[in-house]
Amino acid sequence: MIAKTIRAVAALAAAAFLSSAAPALAQACNDCGRVQSIRHVERKGEGSGVGLVAGGVVGGVLGHQFGSGRGNTAATVVGAAGGAYAGNEIEKNRNKKAYWSVAVKLDSGTTRTLTFGSKPAVREGERVKLVDGGKRLALITN
Repeated sequence: MIAKTIRAVAALAAAAFLSSAAPALAQACNDCGRVQSIRHVERKGEGSGVGLVAGGVVGGVLGHQFGSGRGNTAATVVGAAGGAYAGNEIEKNRNKKAYWSVAVKLDSGTTRTLTFGSKPAVREGERVKLVDGGKRLALITN
């Protein structure tokens, strides 16, 4: 008789616990997850042609200062080609894009990759919540 009473009390306690835990399980955070990786990315910009032309002109003028006759022509051509290449590379470096890429593995199992202009205040392995559609990350303390 005492064993049946203990089982009944245990069953009631378990049912009460499960019913109180059910709302917490149902309210899982769809925008929560763990930071998988943080990388700084630099992507070279594109040249518009301005650097190419300006570098070619400057290189040609400088190359024309050397030699005489055919040597002068060759130096002008080499200077123009070298200047065009250098001008194009300078323009690409000036237009480069740098950003931070953060991969977050969400509780749902999907992975979202977010980009930020400055280094985020979170570290790999930390639990975060995506705020404003992923524009910001909020640290979740466990």
